[in-house]
Amino acid sequence: MIEFENVSKRFPGGHEGLVDVDFQIDHGEMVFITGHSGAGKSTLLRIIGLLEHCTRGRVLVGGYDLAGISRMQVPYYRRKVGMIFQDHRLLNDRIVFDNVAMPLVVAGATHQEVGRRTRAALDKVGLLRKERCYPDVLSAGEQQRVGIARAIVARPPLLLADEPTGNLDPDLSREVMALFEEFNRVGVTLLVASHNYEMIEDMERRVLTLHEGRMVADSTQDREGYDGESE
Repeated sequence: MIEFENVSKRFPGGHEGLVDVDFQIDHGEMVFITGHSGAGKSTLLRIIGLLEHCTRGRVLVGGYDLAGISRMQVPYYRRKVGMIFQDHRLLNDRIVFDNVAMPLVVAGATHQEVGRRTRAALDKVGLLRKERCYPDVLSAGEQQRVGIARAIVARPPLLLADEPTGNLDPDLSREVMALFEEFNRVGVTLLVASHNYEMIEDMERRVLTLHEGRMVADSTQDREGYDGESE
């Protein structure tokens, strides 16, 4: 599903966001990526989501070589990748229904399909009764669930989550992780960036650890020595 081959990312000014990163994630895996602030977690996810491009190396996602995707193909690729952000990135001047429906509208889905799938996604995250609300009247946990509904409404085979529980209390964090596990059980591949080591240990999933842009561990063990801060 995802393969990084000697991937590096150099930003203007010379900062190395990633350095010779190698790993492979199979279809249907749920994997955490962790590391200190600035370790490269967000950069890695943004490369997979085609929000950034690597400077060197090769990235394969779902059969696509990302270096070979033309500008015209980018929207089609992104329909296969759902992205969930810590800051939700919701449009406060649009109701919850419209926020969640946006990927389907952009993709040209019919009015009937938009209605059916948007309500199904909202029901999945327990917010069907809030479809007419505006995001700014929702709690932080509800806003995050709106973001999750938007990411899954097009039924992508891959979900990327960048610090999805960073602003949530432990109970809400567990609710979000339970949703992710539910998606994973039906075959969705998930890559979750998080600095919440306690939560990661409880999940008992594969963990990739970054340190100063380098992949230093690929296991659920040996994360001592790396301070956990949000990126």
